[in-house]
Amino acid sequence: AAIAAASTEPSSLCSGRSPMSRGGEMVYIPDDSDFSSFRDQCESLEGWHCRYNKAGVTVWSQGQEESCTVQKIKTRISCKDVPAETLYDVLHDTDYRKKWDSNMIETYDIGRLTVNADHHAWDFVTLRSWLPLGNDYMIINYSVKHPKYPPRKDFVRAVSLQTGYLIKANGASACVLYYLTQVDPRGSLPKWVVNRVSQFVAPKAMKKIYKAGLKYPEWKRKHDPGYKPWVYPEQNTLPSVSLAELSLQHADSLENIDETGLGSQGGNGWEFGPLHPNSHVCSPTPLS
Repeated sequence: AAIAAASTEPSSLCSGRSPMSRGGEMVYIPDDSDFSSFRDQCESLEGWHCRYNKAGVTVWSQGQEESCTVQKIKTRISCKDVPAETLYDVLHDTDYRKKWDSNMIETYDIGRLTVNADHHAWDFVTLRSWLPLGNDYMIINYSVKHPKYPPRKDFVRAVSLQTGYLIKANGASACVLYYLTQVDPRGSLPKWVVNRVSQFVAPKAMKKIYKAGLKYPEWKRKHDPGYKPWVYPEQNTLPSVSLAELSLQHADSLENIDETGLGSQGGNGWEFGPLHPNSHVCSPTPLS
């Protein structure tokens, strides 16, 4: 069944509902209409407020109303000398991510859902799906619950209503990367926090991904160059996960965790296993 593009009306944005939920409680694997909707959100300027635009990096935001607890941020960077397919590999390759992303403490797959969906755990537990579509590459996720991976006391479990990347080829040897995230932080965010994310955190993170893309081909040549299970699903050895094991994660259903003394260092994560050749269930880390 087709899904309409996610609304950008304040009432919808502030409700804390995931655009990926289709208005229900069941977990499902995103289809082509979901990816098309995500791409439209990345490319549209309507309803977005530009917060930063320097040195090839642009940051926009939504959800600045006083009553709105859900923040939506979108960033874009032009990546010269990095082909789209290379950046797509960078964003999938968790072994390489350990080399360039100092915020990632740990990550592992829980299981496979489909060829292009998995269950992934960081400081979130998410269902992540990916799709090459013409000259575009997309990776999207949203938070789910898995009975074997409850919130940990040493991390604050956030909720991703919708998060993802759009990579658009810009010729044979360059690309444009979009990152869009809609997260429920389980409480209101002061405007200075949103401003800091827009002005400093998001641009720095995008530049770090770009730099990682420049260095990836050399690194990959020395580290199992033929191994790319996100491209070759027959290489994926994760155990299968049934959708019936998963349920949607809502911020208001999370147990209260004492955040005193917890730093802001990035996520902890575990990718579970296949639901489908391009879907996994995963768990926590910033920027994905």
